[in-house]
Amino acid sequence: MKFEHLIEVNDLANPLLTVLSREEVWFGLLCRAEDSRAFLPGLERCTILERKEGELLRELNFGQVSIRDRVLFSELEWISFESEATAEHAGGKLVISIEEPEAGVLFLRFVYSTSLPDANGSEEAKYADIVRSAYHQSDIDTMKVIRMIAESGRLQ
Repeated sequence: MKFEHLIEVNDLANPLLTVLSREEVWFGLLCRAEDSRAFLPGLERCTILERKEGELLRELNFGQVSIRDRVLFSELEWISFESEATAEHAGGKLVISIEEPEAGVLFLRFVYSTSLPDANGSEEAKYADIVRSAYHQSDIDTMKVIRMIAESGRLQ
């Protein structure tokens, strides 16, 4: 299954919303790579197994379920999470890229590729819709966490 969507970072028409810089958004994405517990409900432990330039190998523990993934990134541009398929997890890839069509107008593009089938049958289609909806909500929550991280680091 492939799925992608955009999340607006800065709503310039809303004066109550703090405008985030590309650097603040990037820092939030790096926080997600270093320790995803604030971003993934149910994640109990995030262990970095290996660290290289522009790459992390991690183990994510959700109770009895353990998932390994590889995080690749290009600074201030994109970050990719690729998880291995297991009996408990379908595996897949998520790429989050920062897009800035105009100065200060930031979006995060989330692109998912999973081993789940692109469903045409009724039951499979319903399941795919549920998964897409869950991904979308998770990405909205990711933006909320990034915003909280950025705002907590600002001087008042």
